[in-house]
Amino acid sequence: MPFHLHFDESDLLRCRFALSPLWETQEAVRTLHRPGRHGYHLPWLRRIEQESAGLDLAPLWALMPDGGHNPDFLCPPPLGPLATFGQEIAAVRATDPVTARDDMARALADVPGGTHSPTGRRLLADPARAVQELADLLERAWQVLVEPHWPRLRALLEADVAYHSRRMAEVGFERLLGEISPRLHWTDSTLTVAGTRGNHSRVLGGQGLVLMPSAFVWPDVVGGYEPPWQPAVIYPARGIGGLWARSADRTPDALARLLGRARADVLCALAEPAGTSTLAHLLSLAPSSVSAHLSALRAAGLLTSRRYGHQVLYERTPLGIALAAQET
Repeated sequence: MPFHLHFDESDLLRCRFALSPLWETQEAVRTLHRPGRHGYHLPWLRRIEQESAGLDLAPLWALMPDGGHNPDFLCPPPLGPLATFGQEIAAVRATDPVTARDDMARALADVPGGTHSPTGRRLLADPARAVQELADLLERAWQVLVEPHWPRLRALLEADVAYHSRRMAEVGFERLLGEISPRLHWTDSTLTVAGTRGNHSRVLGGQGLVLMPSAFVWPDVVGGYEPPWQPAVIYPARGIGGLWARSADRTPDALARLLGRARADVLCALAEPAGTSTLAHLLSLAPSSVSAHLSALRAAGLLTSRRYGHQVLYERTPLGIALAAQET
């Protein structure tokens, strides 16, 4: 069912992109419980199988109805584009218990028998304690499910933001929305998000909109957040099909003979823009070695670089793309 967001001129000036490690953690928890989401993430599921077996995710799953309300306080929109997990989980812990109880009650009401289940009754009976319990569980889920893979995930999300920021400058906001997802439609200053949970509308009222790419949200597009939270649209990030592939699997042998295996791996790993530390983690190389390879590839005209936030992102030039596209 559709979700409608009504804009005025001031809202258009306050649209922004953001990344949220807390959102990825919440959606990783949901992905474990949704077999339909497993396709792109099977390598990740195999890697976290043993560690995740020790997590009791039932309290979080009880608040994640399929097709119903999910508590906004568990993952509020990040305040800035580079919010850390620590900053985000601190905001969760600071949630007013009255607000949390109302939010949880809405979610439990969308689960058959959820309100009167033992878990539901326990969460609603002491919302202050429930907030801390759920925050502790999200923090543990972050440590086990997401944090070990965060450099790779962050590189994908930052590349998506960089790409769509350029596209917004090139084609404008209306066309950008259609490129982000076919579920987004712009008509007469109203953004319609198709296929979301519920059928309701919200006047932005000068708050603007947060656009967030997500690796784990696929195949959904999520639109919402009730007051007092800023409205947001979360959509599948570009490039998730190759998210968990090893770089060596993407490096043509002929290119490795030409450039050397490590340097060719660096070039092929840049299917999306990334920084030195991200590439070092992805390729299990020292940052100093990756930096040297990046400098050599840029000097050869195979890469360009630009600053994004706290880091320098590298991406392939047309010549670099052509070389990396050779068959293995």
